[in-house]
Amino acid sequence: MKILNFSKKEQQMKRVLEQWVAVCFFAVMPGLALAAFDSGSTGADGAFNPTVNTIVQLPPSGVFNYTTVNIPAGVTVTFRKNAANTPVVILASGDVAIAGILDLRGGKSPDTGAAGDGNIGDDGLPGVGGPGGFDGGRGGLASGFFGSSGVGPGGGNSGGTFNSSGLYSCGGGGGGYSQAGTAAYCAVAGSTQAPYGTGGASYGSSVLLPLVGGSGGGGGAGGNTFIGSGGGGGGGAVLIASSAAVNVTGSIFADGGASGSSDGAGQGAVGGGGSGGAIRIVANTISGNGTISAKGGVAGASNSGSYYSFGGAAANGRIRLEASTFTRTAATTPAFTTDLPGSVFVAGSPTLAITGVAGVAAPATPTGNADIVLPATTVNPVTVTFTTTNVPVGNTVKLTVTPASGLATSVVSPALTGSTASAGASVQVTLPQGPSVLQAQTTYTIVAALGDAMSRYAGNERVERMTLTASPGKPSTATLHTVTGKEYQVPAITLASLGVEF
Repeated sequence: MKILNFSKKEQQMKRVLEQWVAVCFFAVMPGLALAAFDSGSTGADGAFNPTVNTIVQLPPSGVFNYTTVNIPAGVTVTFRKNAANTPVVILASGDVAIAGILDLRGGKSPDTGAAGDGNIGDDGLPGVGGPGGFDGGRGGLASGFFGSSGVGPGGGNSGGTFNSSGLYSCGGGGGGYSQAGTAAYCAVAGSTQAPYGTGGASYGSSVLLPLVGGSGGGGGAGGNTFIGSGGGGGGGAVLIASSAAVNVTGSIFADGGASGSSDGAGQGAVGGGGSGGAIRIVANTISGNGTISAKGGVAGASNSGSYYSFGGAAANGRIRLEASTFTRTAATTPAFTTDLPGSVFVAGSPTLAITGVAGVAAPATPTGNADIVLPATTVNPVTVTFTTTNVPVGNTVKLTVTPASGLATSVVSPALTGSTASAGASVQVTLPQGPSVLQAQTTYTIVAALGDAMSRYAGNERVERMTLTASPGKPSTATLHTVTGKEYQVPAITLASLGVEF
């Protein structure tokens, strides 16, 4: 945001301050249980009416604002991931009709060894997660190298090796989601199972807030001769919200991918399956008995003779259907949870606002142009007040004052007081002559569940803290701080579809 310069005469009489509002960059669209549900679509993307198989590029936010959606029979729609791998969010102001196929399935990892296609260059590669889902782990190299674990909060663990009169390779664990993934089975006849390839943990919520895709299966360990197979990719994640009706007579798939099979003398172990993804539909009316599936991926076949090594099967994903009028009678895989239409994204996103300067209240909707005008006789230092919502108390606010010319100065407020729902603080600062821009910033620790959900934006590491920042003339950003101390700066728009209670 920018503030406009004033004439010399105006500069002599006024100080101009820009209020900065730091929001947590999560769209808030309250659902109404007793009134007609509104998806919040702006309709800016028009009608979506593909007539042939179509690959749709996800925008940076992952959010589409359609008027209507019509996918006819015989047409398959898939999505090309954006850089942040956000879930797919389809908002429509009118009807959504899916008679064809909406495909967000995770990918299968290639077969390896004698079971492969002869191209050893792809042996061990992981299955790719669907949009909003996570990739599988890589298969271990030949000569007994361990595989790698699947990506995501429920990634299956990698297969390892053990010796019992020779080298034995173990499969990867299945990805977890609605429940834990299945562990790989790895044993010589009569022996106990080896402690490798355990299944990934369960995570997420049955209401699919936040909306998170499936996790990848663990990669199998390498054998004496061949590479282990990679884990299957996790199913993707999609939210379909209509202000009218959603009618599914075709298919919506967010299944997890299978792992590749393995065969041949000296074969590697197989990876685990990728877990199913997430499908959430919210509308005034949901109808149609088409297929809605987010099942977990299976492990590939292994021909091991007297030695038994099998990758783990993955957990199913989650399905949520919310409507005031519900005429669908068919089951889903897995079984769906249901309720009246709720919020498309979680209400209660954290906010930080400058609410007043020197006793002058800031406008509810700042424009960045003369939002607060102080008399030339205003005496320094002045008091600047802040309010926050859904930011933990005890945190401080850093205020930076940037004059039209000269160096910026910063002061830090005392700790926020009040409650997480509503808190406040104030700080005194000396304002320079002429127009100035004020910028506020706060950093705080986030809950583990949100940290896991944000891992896709931070090198697949759990995010521990987040800093909310806005700079004049630049897009708002969030800086994510991981548990290992790394920092990732993310444009606010890429987090728009991740609605989470902080």
